[in-house]
Amino acid sequence: MYVSDCLSVNNSGHLTIGGVDTTELATEFGTPLYVMDEDKIRQNCREFVQSIKESCGGNGLALYASKAMCCRQMCRICAEEGMGLDVVSGGELYTALSVGFPAERIYFHGNNKSKDELIMAVENGVGRIVVDNYSELEMLEEVAASSNKKAAVMLRIKPGVEAHTHEFIKTGQIDSKFGFALETGEAMEAVREVQKNGSLELVGVHCHIGSQIFDTDPFTHAAEIMLGFMADIKRETGAELSELNLGGGFGIKYNENDMPPAFSEYMDRVSKTIDESCIRLGLKTPFILIEPGRSIVGAAGITLYTVGAVKKIPGIRTYVSVDGGMFDNPRYILYQSKYEFVCANRASEPRGDTVTVAGKCCESGDLLGEGVKLQHVKPDDILAVLSTGAYNFSMASGYNRNKRPPVVMVSGGKAKLVVRGDSYDDIIKNDI
Repeated sequence: MYVSDCLSVNNSGHLTIGGVDTTELATEFGTPLYVMDEDKIRQNCREFVQSIKESCGGNGLALYASKAMCCRQMCRICAEEGMGLDVVSGGELYTALSVGFPAERIYFHGNNKSKDELIMAVENGVGRIVVDNYSELEMLEEVAASSNKKAAVMLRIKPGVEAHTHEFIKTGQIDSKFGFALETGEAMEAVREVQKNGSLELVGVHCHIGSQIFDTDPFTHAAEIMLGFMADIKRETGAELSELNLGGGFGIKYNENDMPPAFSEYMDRVSKTIDESCIRLGLKTPFILIEPGRSIVGAAGITLYTVGAVKKIPGIRTYVSVDGGMFDNPRYILYQSKYEFVCANRASEPRGDTVTVAGKCCESGDLLGEGVKLQHVKPDDILAVLSTGAYNFSMASGYNRNKRPPVVMVSGGKAKLVVRGDSYDDIIKNDI
C-alpha cells in the first residue's frame, strides 16, 4: 500500500511503522519526530552484505554512506551487520570511533578535508583515505610523514558519466567539485605523485556518479571506464591496483512513480561487467566496494508532524501547516523532492484532498510538498511524511531557532530514543 513494506494500517485506522502505532509515538515523544524502523535497516544491510557474497564471491565490502543518516546507533548497527563505513567529516569519523567501529573498515571521503581531520584519520588507522585533489594529497603526505605512518589511499576519479538525476546531485561529470579528471590527464598525474611518496600507498580508485539513480547502465559504464583506467595505470606504471570503489547513488521509492531495480539486479550486472572487463584487460578482479546510504535508511524512516493551521484560499489552494518544515527537511526547497503524505490518525480514509503542506519557518518557500494528495485533515491531526530516513536528520538545521527533532527507532514492536531532540537550553548553550 505504501512506499515501504515496514508501514501498515492497524485496526484503529492508524499508520504503523514496524508494527508500532505512529500516533502513540507522537504522543510519547512529541512532534516533529523522526522515526526509523531498525529491523528494516538491518534487513537492508544484510541484503547488501549478501549481494556481495553472491555476486562477488565475497570479494568486496558494502560501506554504509553515513552522510545519509549518521548517529551512534547507526554506526553500531552497521558494525554489527558486517558493513564498512563511508565518512566525509571529522564529526562522522568521531561518531564512528566513539562506539568502537573498526577503524580498518572506515573509508574517509570528502573534497576539502582539513589537516586536523587527516591527522585524526591517520592516527586512528582508518582503512582508506579517499584523496580528492592535489592540495589534499600534499597535506596528507605531510601528515603521514610526520606521524611516521603509511597511509593507504584511493584516488577519487571523475569517470565522465552523467547519471539521470538532479543537477545538484550529479557528481561523476568533469564539471564537478569532486575528484581528479580523466580527460585532462590529471588523474594519472595524481597516481604518479602518490607512487613516488614513501608515506602513501595507492591501493585503488573510487568514483561516484550521482544519487537517486534508477538505471543500472550508468553504473556498468562507470565500472568499464574505471577498469580501463586501472589497466592504463598497470601499463604505464607497472602497478596493479587491488581495489575498485564504485560509490553509491542507488535510488529508492519516494512515491508510486518511482521504480528502482532490486539491488541484486544492479550487483549482478556490475559484477558480470567487472569480470568480463578484467578478462579483456588482463587484470586481476579487484576487491569491490560500494556505498549504499539512502537505500539503507531512506524508506525505513518517516517524519511525524502535528497539523496546525489549515488555510483555504478559494480557487487557489489549501495550505496545511505543520510544526516542522525546512529546518527538519530542506530537500523540497533544495531539490523539489517529492514525498508521499499520510494523515497518521486517519490512514484508513481515502486521500481525497489536494493540498500544499507548509512549514512553520518565516519563509514563503518553506514547503514540504505541493499538489499533495491527503486525507481531509484538521488541526491537531498527525501528519506522516514517508521515506524521510535519508538526508533529513542529516541536513536538519536550527533555522529560526527551532528545535531539531529527536530520532526514535522501533524494533520488535518497541520504540527507543536514539538521538535526543534539542531543548531551548541546547539552542543557546554555545552563545556567549
